[in-house]
Amino acid sequence: MDYAITYYSESVQDQILRELSDGLAARYIILTRRMVALGPNLGEPHTEAFGDGLFALRLKAAEGIARVFFCPLVGRRIVMLHCFVKKTQRTPPRERKLAEDRMKEIRRAYT
Repeated sequence: MDYAITYYSESVQDQILRELSDGLAARYIILTRRMVALGPNLGEPHTEAFGDGLFALRLKAAEGIARVFFCPLVGRRIVMLHCFVKKTQRTPPRERKLAEDRMKEIRRAYT
């Protein structure tokens, strides 16, 4: 049985499709297809755990690096929470905080 990928909101889905360059978008599609078939834990270098159920999909292409935060939910569902293009080595705290807040909101809605 496959996993289902949903989005926090339509704006998150639009942001992923609009802001990612062609190479990063292609990588996103490849990895999300793999997640649908195998589950959210693809392991390094494809996913990174941030703790408390928050994960990041690590996208890398010739044009740059991006991260898509997501959280798995009960019932084989994966919710994409937030996307951003990296400009530094470290993940900006503001981006992580936004993803954590959205994850808490999603979990409250589904419990």
